[in-house]
Amino acid sequence: MDLVIRDVDVIDGSGGDSYRADVAVDGGRIAAIVKEGAAAGCQRPTARRVLDAEGLALSPGFIDMHAHSDLALLRDPEHTAKAAQGVTLEVLGQDGLSYAPVDDRTLAEVRRAITGWNGDGSDIDFDWRTVGEYLDRLDRGIAVNAAYLIPQGTVRMYAVGWDDRPATESELNRMRQLVAEGMEQGAVGMSSGLTYTPGMYAKDAELAELCKVVARYDGYYCPHHRSYGAGALQAYEEMVALTRDAGCALHLAHATMNFGVNKGRAPDLLALLDGALADGSDITLDTYPYTPGCTTLVAMLPSWAAEGGPEALLARLKDDETAEGIRHHLEVVGSDGCHGVPIEWDTIEISGVSDPGLASCVGRTIQQSADMRGEAPWVTARRLLIDDRLGSTILQHVGHEENVRTIMRHRVHTGGSDGILQGFKPHPRAYGTFPQYLGKYVREEGVLSLEECVAHLTSRPAARLRLPDRGLIHEGYVADLVLFDPTTVAAGSTYEAPRTLPVGIPHVLIDGKFVIEDGKRTTALAGRSIRRAP
Repeated sequence: MDLVIRDVDVIDGSGGDSYRADVAVDGGRIAAIVKEGAAAGCQRPTARRVLDAEGLALSPGFIDMHAHSDLALLRDPEHTAKAAQGVTLEVLGQDGLSYAPVDDRTLAEVRRAITGWNGDGSDIDFDWRTVGEYLDRLDRGIAVNAAYLIPQGTVRMYAVGWDDRPATESELNRMRQLVAEGMEQGAVGMSSGLTYTPGMYAKDAELAELCKVVARYDGYYCPHHRSYGAGALQAYEEMVALTRDAGCALHLAHATMNFGVNKGRAPDLLALLDGALADGSDITLDTYPYTPGCTTLVAMLPSWAAEGGPEALLARLKDDETAEGIRHHLEVVGSDGCHGVPIEWDTIEISGVSDPGLASCVGRTIQQSADMRGEAPWVTARRLLIDDRLGSTILQHVGHEENVRTIMRHRVHTGGSDGILQGFKPHPRAYGTFPQYLGKYVREEGVLSLEECVAHLTSRPAARLRLPDRGLIHEGYVADLVLFDPTTVAAGSTYEAPRTLPVGIPHVLIDGKFVIEDGKRTTALAGRSIRRAP
C-alpha cells in the first residue's frame, strides 16, 4: 500500500456514528478500512508510509458547491485559500457568469463584467472557447478538483447580447445548442444570476427551455434567483415551480433570507422546500456560515441601467440626468439589483478595487467615505463606479444569524463558500467557510453534530453532483481525504484579516496525494476537472 492512516476517528460522510480504524490508501483510492476490534485474523494493513493519526478525525474531502475560482485555479498553483480548508472539489461557473462557452466578443465582455469577481484576466492565456476546452485546461493540473456549471448569463450574452428583450426563436435555439454542447462536454448543470445582467433579462419561459436541455443530461439548475430581499420567498417559489415544470433538478445558490424584511423568516423558506420535496421535487441548497453577502458594487444598480453592456452603463453614470434616475431607483424605489430594497449605504462596505489608487476606500462603508468627504453617499458611490470602471467589490451587511443557523440544519443543505478571492479585503468566507462550520457551528455552538456537519459538506454535495465514488469513506472510493483535529479546527480568517489560513487541518489528500502536509501546502497539483458522469 502507498499509505496507512493509523488509529484515526473515521467520520465517513454518511451521517452515521464515527468509528476508530486504520485506513489504507493505494493507487489514489481507499484500499482497505480495518475497524478497531476487527475479528481475529484480520491483520492491520501495512504500507510504505504510516501516518499516526491519534487524536485526529478523517473525513472525505469537502466539496465547495459555490466557488468563484474560475481563474484563481489557473493563476495561483498553490490555491491555499481552498486547499488549506480541506476543500478537494469546487463547483465553478456560478451565478450565470463565467468564461465558457464564448466567442471572442463574449469573452471580452464577460471579462469586463466580472472583473470584480476574478480580476480582468490580463494574466491569463484564454486559450479556450468551449466548455470542453476550459475543462481540458484545468486537466493540465490544478490545486483542487473542479466541476463546472454552464453560465446562463454568458450563454445569453453570446446568443442575444445585452438587450433587455425576449430571445427570438433562432436565438433560443442557439442557446439550447450551447447548453447541450456544454453538457455533452462535461458540465454538471447550468447556473443563473437573476440579479445580474444580462442573464436577468431572461423570462421564466426562456429559462425553462434551457432547463429542459439540462434535465435531458441529468444535470441540475443552480440559480442565484431574482431576489434575496423584498419578494425573496416569491423568488424561491418561482424557481421551484420553474424547475418542477421543466423536470429539472434544482440547487438553490447561497440560499439566504437577507435584509430587514426577512428577519426570522427562514422557517417560511424551509416550509416551502419541504412541501416541494414531499411532492417529489429534487431540491438541494447551499449556504455559507456568515451573515454579510459579497458581490460587486455595480450589481446593486437597476438592470435597465446596464442594458447594452458595461460601456453603456458607464456612459449613463456620467450623464447627470440618467445618473439621478439610477440614484432614485437605488435609494427610493429599491432596484432589482439590490433585491427590491432601498439601498442602505451604511451596509455597503468596499472590500476591493481594481485601481490600486482607490485603495483608501477599502474597509469603509460608502456612508463612511461620504461623511469624510462631506457629500451624499450616491455622489461617493457614483464616483467610485466610474473611477474604478465598475471593478469594485463589496461586503453587504444585511444578513441575520438566526436565519443562517436555521437553514444550515435542513436535510438538503450543503456547504458553499461563494468565495471571491479578489480584492484587498475579501469576505473571510473565501478562506474560512469549512473550518467555520466545524469550529464555530459544531464544536462551539452545537448547531450540528460533527457527523451531521461532515455529511453536509461531503456526501450530500457528491450526491447532487452524481459522483459515484466520492463523498464517502468507503473501500474503492477516490482518496480525497481531510485529517483535522475536532478540538482545535477553526477559521483563521476574520473581517480584519480575511486571508488568514485555518488551524487544525494538518493534512489534505487529493487522489491519494498530499496537497496539505503537516499544515503546509505541498507542490502537488493533484486536481483535475470532474465531468458529468453519463
